[in-house]
Amino acid sequence: MANQKPGEPRNLRTSVKGPLMFSAFWAVLAFFSVLVFASGGSARTPRFDLAFTAAGIAFIVTLVVAAMLSMSYKDNAAHLGKGSGVNLSSAKRPSHGHGGRSEQTPPTAPGSVDGSNPDVSNPDGEAP
Repeated sequence: MANQKPGEPRNLRTSVKGPLMFSAFWAVLAFFSVLVFASGGSARTPRFDLAFTAAGIAFIVTLVVAAMLSMSYKDNAAHLGKGSGVNLSSAKRPSHGHGGRSEQTPPTAPGSVDGSNPDVSNPDGEAP
């Protein structure tokens, strides 16, 4: 509310209309559902007392929950949106061996001239 200027309308987060409309919607829904289901059929009289009670409870509970959620709202720190994270670029990068194709060459064994390692390719250690 510190950045609000006098005479300008409030945004939805600081306005009272949003939580009130949200609570009113659930109160009306609770009223009609209890009115229909508490009467027990069309032959009996509707239970308006239970319907108004359920609507009042639904209105108060949803209003308190919406107020608690709006009070717990906190903006992210400014440095979090500056691009200092990982994987911010959509450019293709070489794969790390997890199913994708890689253009990297396999590492050569030390002491090998042609890049083959006889201990790895032939487990018996014999010449082919």
